[in-house]
Amino acid sequence: MKHKNKYHQSGFSLIELIIAMTVILVMLGAASTLLFRAFGTRARESQRTDALISAQAALDAMSREIANSGYGLETNGVVTADSNAQRLHFRANVINDEIYQPGNSNNSNSSSSIITLKTDDPNEDITYYFDNSTQSILRYDRFANPATTVIVNQISSVKFDYFDYSGSASTATPRAVPTNDTGVVRITVRVQLDPVAGQPNNRTVTLTSDVTLRNSEYMRYQY
Repeated sequence: MKHKNKYHQSGFSLIELIIAMTVILVMLGAASTLLFRAFGTRARESQRTDALISAQAALDAMSREIANSGYGLETNGVVTADSNAQRLHFRANVINDEIYQPGNSNNSNSSSSIITLKTDDPNEDITYYFDNSTQSILRYDRFANPATTVIVNQISSVKFDYFDYSGSASTATPRAVPTNDTGVVRITVRVQLDPVAGQPNNRTVTLTSDVTLRNSEYMRYQY
């Protein structure tokens, strides 16, 4: 006579195990997708923050110095023949250095002197430009040692626009090259962000700053 084991319990069937494993795999896949997207978003925002910091640092460094273009001179200080949309060359008499030369002795005013304003000291003859090979903004100081320094790297492009002012009037349209009437320089810094998996491509960060040349004719006219 066979006796039934009262403690015997039936287990999961193969179909039930397959269903359970399928549900677990689907849940793990969904969680992995969410985690992957979260890491991608974090990487994207980290890149964007770094780009903003770099671009802002470049704008701050250039704006302070460009605003003093023409300081101690009788012009806006911009070297028009050597400036364009990709580079800006300007001078300033920061040390307020002058050369006095005797006037023409044949002149009725024999005590008159010719004053030459000097711009041959460090920080007085500056060129900002973009170096594509190093993706950097460079500062060239003609009378400094070393003459060339890196302002900031990991930059994709720099653009200079020029706004002319004559008397109390101004041009609303930016120019690609400056003139003796240029009173405002617009600096545009662009950073191309690296691709991030799961995020849109061709992302850029662009910052713009308008710098007023304090010694331009327009600004002197205001005061």
